[in-house]
Amino acid sequence: MQNKFNRITWAVAIAAAAFASQANAGGYQINEQSVSGQGYGHAGRSSNVNDATIVFGNPAGMSFLDRAQLTAGGTYLNVNSRIRNTQSSASIDANAVDPTVPPGMAQVPLGPIGGTNDGDMVPGTLIPFAFYAHPVNERLAFGFGVYAPFGSKTEYEDTFEGRNFGNYTEVRVISAQPTVSYRFNDQWSVGVGVTYNRVDGELATRIPGTLLGRPGGPDGEVRVEGDDEAYGYNIGVMYQPVPETTFGLTYRSKVAYTLEGSSRASGGAEALIPNQNASLELTTPETVNFSVTQQMSDRLKLMLGASWARWSRFEEIRIDGSLNPDPITQETQNYSNAWAFGVGGEYQLNRQLALRAGVTIDNTPTSDEFRSVRIPSDDRRIFSIGAGWSPTEDITLDFAYSYLTERGTTIDRQRTLGPMELDYAADYKNEAHGFGAQLTYRF
Repeated sequence: MQNKFNRITWAVAIAAAAFASQANAGGYQINEQSVSGQGYGHAGRSSNVNDATIVFGNPAGMSFLDRAQLTAGGTYLNVNSRIRNTQSSASIDANAVDPTVPPGMAQVPLGPIGGTNDGDMVPGTLIPFAFYAHPVNERLAFGFGVYAPFGSKTEYEDTFEGRNFGNYTEVRVISAQPTVSYRFNDQWSVGVGVTYNRVDGELATRIPGTLLGRPGGPDGEVRVEGDDEAYGYNIGVMYQPVPETTFGLTYRSKVAYTLEGSSRASGGAEALIPNQNASLELTTPETVNFSVTQQMSDRLKLMLGASWARWSRFEEIRIDGSLNPDPITQETQNYSNAWAFGVGGEYQLNRQLALRAGVTIDNTPTSDEFRSVRIPSDDRRIFSIGAGWSPTEDITLDFAYSYLTERGTTIDRQRTLGPMELDYAADYKNEAHGFGAQLTYRF
């Protein structure tokens, strides 16, 4: 049984590994845990009970299901980025050129860094999930889910002009969540889930050939990878004052990790940063989601939701090595707490077909001062449509499409590497298309 669970968990993790940060719900948070919810922009995430994906949305909602059900599916994301108006330059301490000049006295310009800005750094990826919910009786229910709550990947081309600021970034979190809920009466229910979370991360940065004794020559590279596992929890409350109105509130805890692994250099960079053990502290933020679902008529229901994430915990990327007295990597992030808002609706066209639509406003936690090439995102607007088709009472097929567009943003970073000073600036414009499908089977 344990081996089967491990295989299932890692299958989901591998499929989710390449998820693009530009298509996340703020920062590197992933929003794709329900295709039925995707159709109305996840506006009713904590209050609308459609299927077993409520295990993630609000564990209290399992008590509102009438029978056991399994929901599994995924969303395929295709991300497009445009990089324009790039500027880059490098300079070196005059002391490195002429030892008679005191260190720090002057910088000698080396000219543009040079390179390409293709903007194809995010691969198309499928984000899968699976949930099971089992009502034991009218009050008690159990559930289980496997999903990806956080993830990010940017993989620039080898000749990327900003490669000295991060040419490869990958963070992936996979969670397994057993859950229980209890319904006190017709109005109130609560739910609690414990999450086992595994994180894997990998970062790479190019080192200019000039620093390696090859002026104008090929770059070296430093690549750091590590992993860890930790536990968290979530709590949900659902309140239904009248049958037509449902309120939902869900809290998901922070999870603190210490990723431990190795730092490996190549292309001559090992002369500057030797191969060694490495570690990175990472805390994924706690989140709160509130939503209300209002049944307007026998066919129409409307949803309104708001989410808050405590992104201020993400202050920097700091990687410490076992041999280096200074950090191998230290990049300021200074994220701010962020809100997202959604409104959506569902119309039951007939007994078999439900139509959905929604709009989401997702505010970025990043700032103009510290935005980096690793997660070059800004405020987002997401427009979604979807449908649920139930050919029988036991089976429902859900489909959804989302279009995400980001406000154009600017990256403007400076970095000191030994005696060199590097600058990179560019305008980014990101958009994404999400295609989702899921199957629900009721027992």
